[in-house]
Amino acid sequence: MWSFRRTRIVTCPETHEAAAVTGRSAIHSCSGWPEREGCDQACLKQIREARDGCLMHTLVAACYEGKTCVECGRAIEGPAAIRLLDGTSHEWGDFQPQDLPSLFDTAEALCWQCNNVKELEHLRPELIVHRDEMPAAEERLPSPSRGLY
Repeated sequence: MWSFRRTRIVTCPETHEAAAVTGRSAIHSCSGWPEREGCDQACLKQIREARDGCLMHTLVAACYEGKTCVECGRAIEGPAAIRLLDGTSHEWGDFQPQDLPSLFDTAEALCWQCNNVKELEHLRPELIVHRDEMPAAEERLPSPSRGLY
């Protein structure tokens, strides 16, 4: 299990693909292992030279920075989700860390609230009521009573 707080995303110098690693002065685990275990750990140079040390949570924050929700148009704040090209929505934590860079290149930003609605639509569609337009505020409020009590 990856510890998201310390996971770093680097480009493997051998495969030129994204890899999720842990460790700063030496690689303790890598998504490319066991196939590439025993490599020269040349990716450590990326970690040393990066301002943030290639931390995954910095990558995630940067991918959502300045984006709005594809469903409701609200600014993305806090934990967010993504909508894939097939229309399905997912939390970014559902994916392997090394897959995130390519996912963020193709997926659309989805706010937490819209992701919850999408998940509920999938799990319990009978509970969802779709309305074309909300009535104006004055139409929703009950009229004030003129009687004395």
